[in-house]
Amino acid sequence: MPRPSAHENLPDWLYEGARVHDPGRDTEAIVQADCDFEDPATRRVIKNAVFLRPEGGGREWIVAPEIPHPTDAL
Repeated sequence: MPRPSAHENLPDWLYEGARVHDPGRDTEAIVQADCDFEDPATRRVIKNAVFLRPEGGGREWIVAPEIPHPTDAL
């Protein structure tokens, strides 16, 4: 059962474990977490940053919450 997002303003389909499409990388990924993130190099804060990882493992990346789309919306 999907765990609801900790942030009320995120869409219901964007939860930890959801399969999403990242159009910037043109790839599917699994949501690992959503939280506020401060880039240590720039000190820029991304509100409700979404951490994505390729299915099966690999290097995680971060996107803004408006970037990923549900895979069934393709």
